[in-house]
Amino acid sequence: MAGEVRRRPGGRSARVRQAVLDATVEVLLARGLADFRIAPVAALAGVHETSIYRRWGTREGLLGDALLHSAEHELRVPDTGRLREDLVTYAVRLAAYLATPVGRALDQVLVLGDDRPAMAEARARFWSERAAGSMAMITRAVERGELPATVDPRLAVEMLVGPVHFRLLLTRDPVDPALAARLVDAILRGIAMTSEVMDPVTRSS
Repeated sequence: MAGEVRRRPGGRSARVRQAVLDATVEVLLARGLADFRIAPVAALAGVHETSIYRRWGTREGLLGDALLHSAEHELRVPDTGRLREDLVTYAVRLAAYLATPVGRALDQVLVLGDDRPAMAEARARFWSERAAGSMAMITRAVERGELPATVDPRLAVEMLVGPVHFRLLLTRDPVDPALAARLVDAILRGIAMTSEVMDPVTRSS
């Protein structure tokens, strides 16, 4: 038993964190961003409000962590071994996730949240950590020789996810696999054209 306990340090802490994050999403879905408060989260998770403030600092920090945790589990970055398949799969998964109640809540927090420091920090952390994961699709493609080393991984990812967010958040138009493939092909053609333009400069330098 002692050995088992040693293999599971922090088990209760992890369970409490999961309970709070789950409660955060549930309260956000029930109340919306404008009426989101820490107190009902604490009550639902069975913890003290002070414990939440001590760990997350602000409601924005808690929201950012909860939504990032949800996205990490529900929106995994594919690794098919081919860039085009990775990008199409990711675009389809992103569209499906953003169409769920949690995905819509995510966009609401990121887009409708104010620009006070706490919210700005939570938003920046979310995008930074999500970008770090999704950029792996681009860096792997560069390593395989599918893309030139001059490609900006973050810009390439933003070119993919931007239209998906735009359609689902603003125009309310669907993003099906066929549209995702067209979008990816347009991005890859643009990257190829940019590479062709840059090659003569690179060779002459």
